[in-house]
Amino acid sequence: MAGCQTAVSNIVMSVVVFLTLQFLTPLFKYTPNAILAAIIISAVISLVDYQAAILIWKIDKFDFIACMGAFFGVVFISVEIGLLIAVSISFAKILLQVTRPRTAILGKIPRTTVYRNIEQYPEASKIPGVMIVRVDSAIYFSNSNYVKERILRWLTDEEAVKGDYHTRIQFLIVEMSPVTDIDTSGIQAFEELHRSLEKRSVQLVLANPGSAVTDKLYTSNFANIIGQDKIFLTVAEAVAYCSPKLDVNP
Repeated sequence: MAGCQTAVSNIVMSVVVFLTLQFLTPLFKYTPNAILAAIIISAVISLVDYQAAILIWKIDKFDFIACMGAFFGVVFISVEIGLLIAVSISFAKILLQVTRPRTAILGKIPRTTVYRNIEQYPEASKIPGVMIVRVDSAIYFSNSNYVKERILRWLTDEEAVKGDYHTRIQFLIVEMSPVTDIDTSGIQAFEELHRSLEKRSVQLVLANPGSAVTDKLYTSNFANIIGQDKIFLTVAEAVAYCSPKLDVNP
C-alpha cells in the first residue's frame, strides 16, 4: 500500500487481506518452512531501526543492554522471555541508581560564590581546610551506608594527599539541596558520620536542606546534635562561617 494518501487505502488493504486469507491460504500449505522463514525474516529486517539503537547506545549504555536483551530474547526464545529480560535489566538499573547515588566534591568557581562539581568544572578550586560534598539523591536505608562510607573515603583520600597538618580538613560541608527526602536510616547514617568526624576533629556542616529534610533533622534532634548554627541556606554562607574558624596555626 505504498504511496496511498487517503483513508480508502485502509479499506482496500482490509479487503485484500480478507480475500487472501479466505481463498489463497491453501496455496501456501505446501510452501517449505525455509521459504516462509525467509519471508518473515525479510519483513522483520525492515522493522529494525538501526539508528534508534545507535542513539540509545550514545545516550545510555545500560538502556542499550536492555534493548539488546529484549531483541535477542524475542528473536531466539520468545516474546515473553524478551520482555522479561528487558524488564529485569531495567529494574537492575533502577536498583543500582538507588543504592549507588551520584556524589561529588564541590569547588568554588573563580570570581563567584558558586560551588560546582570539580570534575565537571576543572577551574573550580577547593577551599583549604574545608571539604564540600554533594549527594544527588534522597537518602534512604538502601543507600545511606554507601553515602556515609563514600564521604569518609573521600575525607581519608583528601587527608592522605595533603598530609600537611596546616591544611588538613577541619570542616565537612554537605550540600543537601538535591536531597529530596531522608528516612530514619539516613538520619542514623549521618549520626554515625558525625561521630566519625568528631574522632578526626572535623566539624559537620549542612547547606540548604529542603523543608522535608529539615523537619526530620529537627524531629530526630540531629540538628541539635551538630548545632543549629551549622545549618545554612547556601554553601557560600557555610564556607563564610567555616573559613574564619580554620585553625591554620595549631
